[in-house]
Amino acid sequence: MTRYAITRLLGAIPLVLGVATVVFFVINLAPGDPSLHFVTPGMSGETIAQVRSNFGLDAPLHIRYLKWISSLATGELGYSFSHRRPVLSVIAASLPNTLLLSGLALVVAFGGGILLGTYQALRRTSWTDVGLNVALVTVYSIPAFWLGLMLILVFSVMARGAWDWPVWLPSSGMVSTDHEALSFPGRIGDHVAHLVLPVLTLAAGMMAAVARFMRAGVLEVLDQEHVRAARAKGLSERAVVLGHVMRNALIPVVTLLGLYLPVLFSGAVLVEYVFAWPGMGRVLVESIASRDYPLILAGSILFAVVVVIGNLLADLLYAVVDPRVRHG
Repeated sequence: MTRYAITRLLGAIPLVLGVATVVFFVINLAPGDPSLHFVTPGMSGETIAQVRSNFGLDAPLHIRYLKWISSLATGELGYSFSHRRPVLSVIAASLPNTLLLSGLALVVAFGGGILLGTYQALRRTSWTDVGLNVALVTVYSIPAFWLGLMLILVFSVMARGAWDWPVWLPSSGMVSTDHEALSFPGRIGDHVAHLVLPVLTLAAGMMAAVARFMRAGVLEVLDQEHVRAARAKGLSERAVVLGHVMRNALIPVVTLLGLYLPVLFSGAVLVEYVFAWPGMGRVLVESIASRDYPLILAGSILFAVVVVIGNLLADLLYAVVDPRVRHG
């Protein structure tokens, strides 16, 4: 399995470079000039030309591409025009925040989805099952950015405004303005409060999808002979569900973990922007708006790597949870 993983990773290098190459030429052929970040109204034409020369923007496109590829091979991602510091520094500051948000959303989505799907399947055709089906399909259909705005409206704006609730949730950022003045437990609570809305927004659609997969998987396993045999032996319903039903129903659901990594990161782009979360998604949106070529390219490479890792993880997880694949 280790050899297979290494082979897949090596084979993905051309794919990542291909994505980066397409993005490079698309953004460089689009209208606009990133050197305007460093231009002031009083600058002369010679000074502006010098600024462009300093960043290599006056070179032909193919020369810029070759220089970028050679820099990439040495691990140098360039200098961010909008942040005015190395791209690696920008990524190092923002990527951990995205990983925190995405990691918690993944736990909430899969934990909640597995429980909801199992609960539905055990009560199939009941009013509870029908009601949850309608609710999950509705949540899955709602765009993440709109859901985030509605959660902000209800639990932040209205909660502390017209409704005057004693407890409300912050709508933006990672911490409050008075974060440093809080006690240690207060700081933890402040972090948690700022995480609630963006995590729920990012996890909602994924949780609905996981619940649907889990429900279908449990229903399929419930009708199999080994489950009926376990009941005939006198095992309790709890033991049957946990030891025989869920264990087999989780096989297709676990593979979703890898496949949803790219979805999670792409969803984080909009969610971070809505909640002003200082993560990689928000940085990428702002870099596109400001035509920050080096940062856009670095973000594209990062997302391509996430897609590759996600697909590889899905294959490996399937082999881990299903002995038929592992020993086949």
